[in-house]
Amino acid sequence: MSGPILPGATIGVLGSGQLGRMFAIAARRMGYRVHTLSPDDDTPTGQVADRETQAAYDDLDAIRAFAQAVDVVTFEFENVPSATVEEASRWAPVRPGGLALHTAQHRLREKRFLAAAGFPVAPFRAVNTLAELENAVATLGTPAVLKTAGWGYDGKGQAKINSPDQAAAAWQAVGGGEAVLEGFIDFQCEVSVVAARGLDGQTADYGVIANTHANHILDVSSAPARVSPRVAAEAAEIARGILSALEVVGVLCVELFLTRDDQLLVNEVAPRPHNSGHLTFDAAVTSQFEQQLRAICGLPLGSTELLRPAAMANLLGDLWQQGTPDWAAACRFPDVKLHLYGKAAARPGRKMGHLTTLAPTVEQAIETVVAARQALVARR
Repeated sequence: MSGPILPGATIGVLGSGQLGRMFAIAARRMGYRVHTLSPDDDTPTGQVADRETQAAYDDLDAIRAFAQAVDVVTFEFENVPSATVEEASRWAPVRPGGLALHTAQHRLREKRFLAAAGFPVAPFRAVNTLAELENAVATLGTPAVLKTAGWGYDGKGQAKINSPDQAAAAWQAVGGGEAVLEGFIDFQCEVSVVAARGLDGQTADYGVIANTHANHILDVSSAPARVSPRVAAEAAEIARGILSALEVVGVLCVELFLTRDDQLLVNEVAPRPHNSGHLTFDAAVTSQFEQQLRAICGLPLGSTELLRPAAMANLLGDLWQQGTPDWAAACRFPDVKLHLYGKAAARPGRKMGHLTTLAPTVEQAIETVVAARQALVARR
């Protein structure tokens, strides 16, 4: 193992959204320089980075120059072409590495990897034709969920099948390509575990975070989740196991379903900081973004202790549809923190920012952060 990459070094970030922005803030606070590359300019990450390069991910000449100018390369999203990762790794360490990225960017590949490694997942079948889908529906039963095999997020590329006669419409809805059919899980809640693995193999996690969604997009996260000690321990064990199985150096989020009979099933994984971990920016001794930095630089991992119960509420572009939100109204809640991502255009469903709050109890934190979000538009 090589020595640690120390403050003063340059961190390369492939991707330029809000995750990269918050990572760059953490990195600059610790004395690192940040260089971001993406196809866009004036990006959330670029606004706070030391250097922003606008180039396509398949522009291997640009990737080469980028990697040669940094000390380590990381990601703020996982859908980066494998050729890009391979080229960057010729010139600088890439963390997390190709195995984690290759696995997580393709749903079917991810499901097969998790199942083969013994992690609990919902029953699934690979489908490549309408006939295969109809056979899979007959095997798994309905309801079921059809998902594209790759490039899906926030509910995109998905269609629910409530009865066998809906198979053809679902097949058309997801584009008729390589897909995976999953048995529908009657769950009591959705949870996640954000965890990290260092260059030395040490791991740390933030416990179980509870998540609620609206229109397939994360709406509110809260921690610690109100689950039993057994479930909390099992969820953390699953996350740490996946970190090791994928040889992750960095942060990984594991999203899980908690079934009605208190069993955990892995829904998907993301080898990067995650929306559900945003509350750690204010609520934990070490945020998920600083933890990512520590891990990829070969530094010891930081404490994941929560300072108080916390909640986070996403701010989507829908809030802008009747004009600029009333930021002062949200700031009148003294325990609420406002995070905006610097995106120029507010569109429905687009993540523009979030609010976080700490409180004596999880219930109070959720109530406060939701009330602060409602105050943004209450006086229009």
